[in-house]
Amino acid sequence: MPGRDGVIASPNIWNWPDVYEAENRAQDVTGEIEAVLRDLTPWAGRDVVDVGCGTGFHLPLFAREARSVVGVEPHPPLIERARIRVTGSAVRVVRGTADRLPLEDCSVDVVHARTAYFFGPGCGPGITEAMRVLRPGGVLVVVDLDATVDPYGAWMRRDLPHYDPLTVERFFAAQGFDLRRVLTRWSFADREEAAAVLGIEFSPRVAARALRQLTGTSVEVGYRVHTRRRPHGLETA
Repeated sequence: MPGRDGVIASPNIWNWPDVYEAENRAQDVTGEIEAVLRDLTPWAGRDVVDVGCGTGFHLPLFAREARSVVGVEPHPPLIERARIRVTGSAVRVVRGTADRLPLEDCSVDVVHARTAYFFGPGCGPGITEAMRVLRPGGVLVVVDLDATVDPYGAWMRRDLPHYDPLTVERFFAAQGFDLRRVLTRWSFADREEAAAVLGIEFSPRVAARALRQLTGTSVEVGYRVHTRRRPHGLETA
């Protein structure tokens, strides 16, 4: 449910930030998403904003090469953690939401959002806001989980029966986004860590099923990378 500021809580990272940190470490251990991002929207020497940055896990990746990096996050406890993570760097972490970014018009080159806010129908205000802050030629890149790829996708669909991944894909396509599918691997330190992560992502019944189906400590997980570029000059029909 929306909170006092109209922000919809993210129950996993808001309630279990330490477990979510382990989840972040486990994701994409071979760097498939990073490689796709570098291909689609290189950030070296550019100005980057990470929307819904959480505890700032991805901020150092951008900061190593970008001209500037801003993390935007609505939840104060996560803002504090993100600021501690980037202490001593030039990265700024500010409070804001995807539909109200505290940034000037045409001020950044890359708007990055990973499994935050941009989940399909209903996220139009955030897309409009991203286009506002992007310079001509800049890119909004949305990384989300691909629920058509099993086994993780099957667990998602079982837990969220009203979520239709094809509807989400059609929405982004209608909004002018390109789509790149990425197959990654999550690798946990041990079965206990896997159980903890699955426990914050799924209901108890689905989490238990997922752990039974998990072979060892790793699992293939699909992602979708949606990109939309702000055009140079006027758009024409």
